[in-house]
Amino acid sequence: MELKTKSVKGMQLKHMITKCLYFDKAMSCAELSELFDKSIPSIAKALNELIEKGFVVEQGYAPSSGGRRPLMYAINADAMYILAIAMDQMSTRIQLVDLRNQPVADMLMFELKLVGNDCALPTLVDHINQYLNNCGVLKDKITGIGIGMPGFIDPVKGINYTYLKTEDKSLSQHISDETGLPTYIDNDSSLIALAEQKFGIAKWQKEVMVINLSWGIGLGMIVNGELFRGRNGFAGEFSHIPISEDGALCDCGKRGCLEAEASMLVVSTRAIAGIEQGRITSLKLAGDAQSKQMSDAIMTAANNGDQFTIELFSDSGYKIGKALAILIHIMNPQAIVLSGRGAKVGKILLAPIQQALHKYCIPRLSSGTELLVSELGFDAELIGAAILVMENFDKEVMNQAVNI
Repeated sequence: MELKTKSVKGMQLKHMITKCLYFDKAMSCAELSELFDKSIPSIAKALNELIEKGFVVEQGYAPSSGGRRPLMYAINADAMYILAIAMDQMSTRIQLVDLRNQPVADMLMFELKLVGNDCALPTLVDHINQYLNNCGVLKDKITGIGIGMPGFIDPVKGINYTYLKTEDKSLSQHISDETGLPTYIDNDSSLIALAEQKFGIAKWQKEVMVINLSWGIGLGMIVNGELFRGRNGFAGEFSHIPISEDGALCDCGKRGCLEAEASMLVVSTRAIAGIEQGRITSLKLAGDAQSKQMSDAIMTAANNGDQFTIELFSDSGYKIGKALAILIHIMNPQAIVLSGRGAKVGKILLAPIQQALHKYCIPRLSSGTELLVSELGFDAELIGAAILVMENFDKEVMNQAVNI
């Protein structure tokens, strides 16, 4: 029993080191020793075993600071892979990535409507299995599946209370059983916030509100350096902040919600209506135009100076700014990051958002909050899905895919 306990602890330490190097790039033996409060010989032994197994590589010596330069250790990007999946209400992306979050196979993107679609879950599973069969990587090299998706999600229980219902088991367990890989799920906006904090523009910041500009307008909250979920895990329902009394009807049944007034879906719908009414614009309707098909074209047109689409995003940005004023008064964040699909037009949104903050926010509060545009953009959710797998990595001591 004692030998088994020591073996498990040794595996846990190696998992912890692997996870740490995934997030922190390169560290010395002394730094890892201090971080985990383990002796240098214990860390050195674990590092040597990880090197032997191909999970860690020596990355040369750190720059000289006057004394002996320490040898630095880094993760081997090709030691294993992660299947990252990013979902929204209308489409899904599947991407196999390495431990540097770089693609190792082509991305698969397909339409998958979640609302009122009883076939959504089996369709998702079929696409995952087809991707696994065609990606050219053996399944035992893939450590797990991370999925970001909309809805009220309990990531611990692996349940989505809004979409993709299952009967006798959790959603994460169902997908795991169907694919043969450990599977983790979380809310899309929460994962986007994690991506921005770990690898994006909000890295090292402690109090950050990350706005997911998509078909809805989600929110991921970093509080005291940690993802804040609230009592039931559902914190961050930014989409349903009411910004008007007599606005458009929202899917939630209420009027004037931010989502119903300013989301990417609303902008796309208004663009189509404007073109049909004869507004002058460089945009063209291709046959039976759909709002979701128009979003990229609208953002491109706005970035190219199209006046009509800039007006649409300016109106949307002002309403988002009005809602952000409420958020700033409550949370007093260090920074607000515009991320997700709509980050592509983030620079256009900044001015109207700032205008609304000047009007609705107490200057002493708003002046201390930096407004930033994501550099990860639409990739943030995929990166967050990969992070989700690595966040659980050291908890899966007996993970067969790692085989340490």
